Amino acid sequence: MALTEQDRLLVSRCLEHDAGAWNDFVDRYLGLMFHVVHHTAYSRSVRLSAEDAEDVCAEVLLQIVANDYGVLRRFRGKSSLATYLTVIARRICVRELVRRNFAAELGHTAAHLAVTAGGETPVLPEERVDNEDEVQHMLDGLAPKEAAVVRMYHIEGKSYREISDAVGIAENSVGPTLHRARDKLRQRVRSEK
Repeated sequence: MALTEQDRLLVSRCLEHDAGAWNDFVDRYLGLMFHVVHHTAYSRSVRLSAEDAEDVCAEVLLQIVANDYGVLRRFRGKSSLATYLTVIARRICVRELVRRNFAAELGHTAAHLAVTAGGETPVLPEERVDNEDEVQHMLDGLAPKEAAVVRMYHIEGKSYREISDAVGIAENSVGPTLHRARDKLRQRVRSEK
């Protein structure tokens, strides 16, 4: 489907910071964003509460306006705007779901370590992940390259290419490295029980 004149005008208005353009954009595409988020979560067997779905949609919208509407500036009009936004929303949603899943795993690991180490009452997983000392403690058991890859991907939000360049490993080795690191973290938690 081709780009409609209405969408071409809407993108132009947003890029020119026209009054009300962003509200018109949100009114037109928020339903699509929610659909993409729910469908993506469902296809990955992830249950999202209404609040979580809203948070992920908000993240999608934030990414669209980031860098002075960078996502819209990169749109070349070779497809419909809805198709383009669906792809963008899906990518952001997948990244957000993976980040949240890893944060939950790290949070459970941190809570377990806190309980076994000092008998403290664990705090919420989200609070644990934000604690850099706890994250560092969890990553200490990994090889330096693995720890760097995990930190860059899950905490710093870097892409496989950025990680590949920074760490000096092949881009197609980043995924398997992340998988091995997660397995080691899980085994570590099991062995400390």
